[in-house]
Amino acid sequence: MSRFLLPLGIFLVIATFLAVGLGLNPREIPSPLIDRPAPVFRLPDLHAADRVVDVAELKGRVWLLNVWGTWCPNCHLEHPVLMRLASQLPDASGGIVGLNWKDNSAEARRLLMRTGNPYRQVAVDQAGHAAIDWGVYGAPETFVVDASGTVRYKFIGPLSDAIVAEEIMPLVSRLMAPVQG
Repeated sequence: MSRFLLPLGIFLVIATFLAVGLGLNPREIPSPLIDRPAPVFRLPDLHAADRVVDVAELKGRVWLLNVWGTWCPNCHLEHPVLMRLASQLPDASGGIVGLNWKDNSAEARRLLMRTGNPYRQVAVDQAGHAAIDWGVYGAPETFVVDASGTVRYKFIGPLSDAIVAEEIMPLVSRLMAPVQG
């Protein structure tokens, strides 16, 4: 009898771990950046070689960072949502900053000219060092940064209108209240 209890016990432990794992949302990968200062970067601007995108200049404003690339199929799916989101963000915010990750800059510029540009600034992260500092797993990923420069939210995968309406815009509104008030 006891020789059947050990395999049964092992099976129950494995089944419990599997059941818990199946109930987890893969988009909710914890980020060590939440409630910590946003990594600062100074990277070339996609649209002007003589300019840089310096996120330290955004301190005092609420802003979003969106990691994307023309090589990323989900980034293409997300693009119309970003266009709508950009139009909803208050003028006083820092808007959406694009982090064009390991991409061909000419292709990225052509895509934005053809489909519209939701970004106030687009930084070119050709080497991928900024993405590593931000803990990026893959594109697309979106972060919300408050006026003090603290990361408050991270979403992995393509944004949807529902995520924007239910999570991002309410958070941006809460974070903007002290800035505007």
